[in-house]
Amino acid sequence: MKKQQLIVILGPTASGKSGLAVSLAQHLHGEVISADSRQIYRGLDIGTEKISTADMQGIPHHCIDIASPCRSFSVEQWRQHAQSAISQCTTHGTVPILAGGTGLYIDALVYNMEFPKVEPNATLRRSLGKLDAPALFSRLQTLDPERAKTIEHENPRRLIRAIEIATALGKVPAMSQHKSQYNVSWIGVNPPFSELEQRIAARLDQALENGLVAETNKLREELDLSWRRIDELGMEYRVCAAFLQGELPKDELRTTLIREVRRYAKRQLTWLKRYKEVVWYENAEEALTQARNTSIVPAVLP
Repeated sequence: MKKQQLIVILGPTASGKSGLAVSLAQHLHGEVISADSRQIYRGLDIGTEKISTADMQGIPHHCIDIASPCRSFSVEQWRQHAQSAISQCTTHGTVPILAGGTGLYIDALVYNMEFPKVEPNATLRRSLGKLDAPALFSRLQTLDPERAKTIEHENPRRLIRAIEIATALGKVPAMSQHKSQYNVSWIGVNPPFSELEQRIAARLDQALENGLVAETNKLREELDLSWRRIDELGMEYRVCAAFLQGELPKDELRTTLIREVRRYAKRQLTWLKRYKEVVWYENAEEALTQARNTSIVPAVLP
């Protein structure tokens, strides 16, 4: 049986993945599936730099705005949505293009990963819930140094789950993976880090100008999210939450945001560099030119 073609575009935050995905979809008659663990949530628009309807340029996009930020959304739930989107592409006769920087999502879909079957430990969770993120991260480093290298170290929910698994199994095991059910073409976008830092700073300046702090406050006031839940929604919201609570001076807001997102980009790259099949490019323009001129996705290019 012929495998379904799937193009995967990956890279760190602010590298230009979304624009490349749209351009490639226009060229190949494709549809885009977001592999971003925060763009799944409605209302997280400015902080996640969610693509606008205008920037989609008529290209169908999937796995965006599919969940409420009031509740956690599992990797398995996302995978089901992504698989459904790929089925729709098959029906439409279009090429599915997976684009994002959440490595766990990419692994889950491409390799049909099996995750550790560890039931929630209510007693442990209550105990860990009293600790802040640095204390949780320190505990995970002791339990499982390898998992600590790639986890988002200021996300309490993910830290607690990792500790829960490591406590039950001795460490967070490597997820069991299967041979891919897709015929995958891999495209990576990874600008020189000095350039990426400039892009991150420009993106965050625009986010602040567009109302990132107000968006964070809206999550708190209109959706009645706890500060802890806002912390779990990513570093942009975490830093703004600290500012709104009076824990961070206004003159430190921008520099703190840039520092935290830069660290996040480095963690992303640690994970994404594990994919040996990826053809890496320094920018989206170079990747698109190669796709058009040298058929880096030969199974689908005309």
